[in-house]
Amino acid sequence: MYIGPEKRKYRRVKGNFMVSYRVLEEEDNIDMTQSKDLSLGGMYLTTSRFFAPGVKLALEIRLPFDPNPIILTARVIESKEITKNLIYDTRLEFLSIDEEHKKSIGNTVEHYFKKGSGK
Repeated sequence: MYIGPEKRKYRRVKGNFMVSYRVLEEEDNIDMTQSKDLSLGGMYLTTSRFFAPGVKLALEIRLPFDPNPIILTARVIESKEITKNLIYDTRLEFLSIDEEHKKSIGNTVEHYFKKGSGK
């Protein structure tokens, strides 16, 4: 566990939000999962396959304070095998996000941070 100074640009919070994802260039092969944490800059989630760093994913995120899914593009920062050929922890950086969805994510992060789920 890293105990040095915080280097993240955005505050992140733990939270299990429903996420569907697929490689951007693939129209099918959609998978569902839950996030482990979320920030304005990206998210950490469990995936069912390995993704090389730099791979772009299309995401659809469901947040508790927005009735509509947030649809955006993210880039894989790291994908680490947890269970051989089955479970991977994957870190993502958001690439494209409009102001409305940025506000929705920001409000969600702030709410969970106030509840004590922040890092």
